Amino acid sequence: MDTLENMRMFVRVVEAGSFTKAASQADVGTAQVSRSIADLEARLNTRLLHRTTRQMSLTEAGERYLHRCEQILSYIDLAEAEAAGATAMPSGRLRVHSTNGFGQHYLAPLIAQYYALYPDVAIDLVLAQRMPDIIEEGFDVSIVVARELPDSALVSQRIGAAFTILCASPHYVARCGPPLTLDDLNHHTCLHLQLPDIVPGEWIFETHERDAAATVFRHRHTTPLTVNVSEALAETIRAGMGIGPLPLSVALPSLRDGSLVRVLPQYRLRTNNVYALYASRHYLDAKIKTFVEFVREHAPRILEEQERELARFDAASGAGTDTSATAAGRERISGR
Repeated sequence: MDTLENMRMFVRVVEAGSFTKAASQADVGTAQVSRSIADLEARLNTRLLHRTTRQMSLTEAGERYLHRCEQILSYIDLAEAEAAGATAMPSGRLRVHSTNGFGQHYLAPLIAQYYALYPDVAIDLVLAQRMPDIIEEGFDVSIVVARELPDSALVSQRIGAAFTILCASPHYVARCGPPLTLDDLNHHTCLHLQLPDIVPGEWIFETHERDAAATVFRHRHTTPLTVNVSEALAETIRAGMGIGPLPLSVALPSLRDGSLVRVLPQYRLRTNNVYALYASRHYLDAKIKTFVEFVREHAPRILEEQERELARFDAASGAGTDTSATAAGRERISGR
């Protein structure tokens, strides 16, 4: 029997007033209780109990040791209760990583709603494009947007899907004309969003057709701008610098106010998955479990609502585009 259990037995003997009663309470033999106290005294090299055939009493050292044992065991019981409670009641500090766009436009609003339900959880949100080492860097959860996940020992939960569309400013379209086909993009100024899973100078498109194969478009001309944050790219597109890819959540506010228009609405850039990653599914802390469940429940609804809103914009703007405007735009920019 280890020292901690011997300490518990020592306290039980004192409280029961005899070895026999303590043995009965612990559902063990009297000899085991006697051995436990003897092992403890041998370890301490101190007698803790005076015992005769008729009575038992504490030595002076035993009285001091009893007080310390009660304190120590009380702290241990409290620590165990708190640890066990962590799997039942969300509380404490939750460290969350998310990629920039998803974290700013989706996760931050959801965190406010989550906190309203679980005010005992304090959240540290870190936004970064790179995928961190969750364990090494001390994160509880990482929300990432990626086509696929690398092999790892982490638990992953798919939250939903997000995609990117091509946008330009109304001023740019009026000046250069709208592209009608992917090949038309080679006659336009194209701005690039540089992310870890994107090949520079390459866009992979999907159409709305369910079984259509993805189309890879490679630019013939060097881009005048590459940026790794979609909000910064949106600013340059609104300023009329060229055509660029924007996540739907970044594009929608500018589509609403008319400072951006969608180009090539029959295409979207390849869809990415949104994943929640965490270290283990065993004995999962309540704050991690409830947070992941909350995001999985609410994020898909927001993603779907935004996709429906985009469909309304596309319907309102019309599927067709004036080919003469495209031809005129090509003539204006052909001398680049």
